[in-house]
Amino acid sequence: MNAEVHPSATVYPGTILGEGVKVLENAVVGKQPTLSPRSTAKREPLPPAVVGDGTIVSTGAILFAGSTVGARVILGDQSCVRERVTIGDDVVIGRGSLVENDTTIGALTKIQANAYITAYSTLEEHVFIAPCVVTTNDNWMGRTDARFGNIKGPTIRRGARVGGGAILCPNIEIGEDAFVGAGAVVTKDVAARTVVVGNPARVLRDVPAAELLDNQ
Repeated sequence: MNAEVHPSATVYPGTILGEGVKVLENAVVGKQPTLSPRSTAKREPLPPAVVGDGTIVSTGAILFAGSTVGARVILGDQSCVRERVTIGDDVVIGRGSLVENDTTIGALTKIQANAYITAYSTLEEHVFIAPCVVTTNDNWMGRTDARFGNIKGPTIRRGARVGGGAILCPNIEIGEDAFVGAGAVVTKDVAARTVVVGNPARVLRDVPAAELLDNQ
């Protein structure tokens, strides 16, 4: 293993670090979750965390066991990636951002500072999440048994962009190359290549052809 681990970092036994991985000051890799007795999260034993070649786990970042991180990923300072998360190659998780359990993030996606990606979310390739975006996954907010089996975060399709401070309600889909304006509250699905703004979010116009991912 040709990885660089700072003396103040904690890497739990069994963790797999690829070639050229850097684990910086006070980072924690391979941490097992501690769950409340009332938590509805899965409790089966977790396999070791896997960190791909050239990835950097920055100062104070935490990566839980049971997650797999691709190559050349940046886990920013004080970011946190929970258990059973899969992150593709060349992804950036910004400073202070939290990716909750059972989430998938596609290659070349960028999640900027202080974003919250809720459990059971799917982000495809080349997605852009601006600072302080909030995603949600529970329409019942912890009340009534109706929530069981219905907890689901958003699905954000390839090339979609979500502006700063936007809020995405549970189980919605943001279409390919769609654009969610800053501060929007998205309560229903957004069609591909569409710009939405406001609270609740409404269609403003189509995304210009020059901004589509395939035209870059």
